[in-house]
Amino acid sequence: MQTAFNISLSAQMALDKRLTTIAENVANASTIGYRATGVSFETVMSKTADAAYASTGTDFISRAPGGLTKTDNPLDIAVNGDAWFAIRTPQGVAYTRDGRMKMLETGELQTINGYPMLDAANAPITLDPTLGPPRIFNDGMVSQGDRQVGAVGLFQIDPGASLKRGPNSSVIPSRPATAVINFVNNGVAQGHLENANVNPLSEITRLIFAHRSFEQTASAYDTMDNAQRNAVRTLGGS
Repeated sequence: MQTAFNISLSAQMALDKRLTTIAENVANASTIGYRATGVSFETVMSKTADAAYASTGTDFISRAPGGLTKTDNPLDIAVNGDAWFAIRTPQGVAYTRDGRMKMLETGELQTINGYPMLDAANAPITLDPTLGPPRIFNDGMVSQGDRQVGAVGLFQIDPGASLKRGPNSSVIPSRPATAVINFVNNGVAQGHLENANVNPLSEITRLIFAHRSFEQTASAYDTMDNAQRNAVRTLGGS
């Protein structure tokens, strides 16, 4: 009986973690460049009993692309392909798919949250504030008028790297990212923004399913608990 209790409890813990991540994804479904959180579960075999338990799950950040929205704002950029923009944060260099930018009076190019946009050498990008809006090409090159004034860096993250969240919808990989030098499959789309890679309808469906599963598991736990209590009372009385 105790093994059944433990299995039921492990299932509840796994479902609770799933509910938390789904709720987080739904809350950020309209956040530009947001990458959804997923949970991978493994079956853990007990060392003391012939039983399998659900693990509490391991979070991972989905790298799936989001859809692009056309804005026609010259300071909005999006990634075409499997690459990231680099930004300077208090935690160091981080990588984001949120391409909303602003140009300061000094010409420095920053994200809308105030983090410097970086070029392929991880140096801040500074434009000429007197020359008007920039033109940004597929390879990240930035021009104002007929002058090239810089380049937005594009970076690829090792598929085997683990990711943790940073500010501005960014990620910080466990392995160094590398600058993109081939722009056939990766590039910059000016006047566009990338939506979150969250499908709200699918997430809400998963939320309902996970919530019902949690209730069913809790009900099964209560049933076993009541059965055990009745057995104790009956055996104790005899």
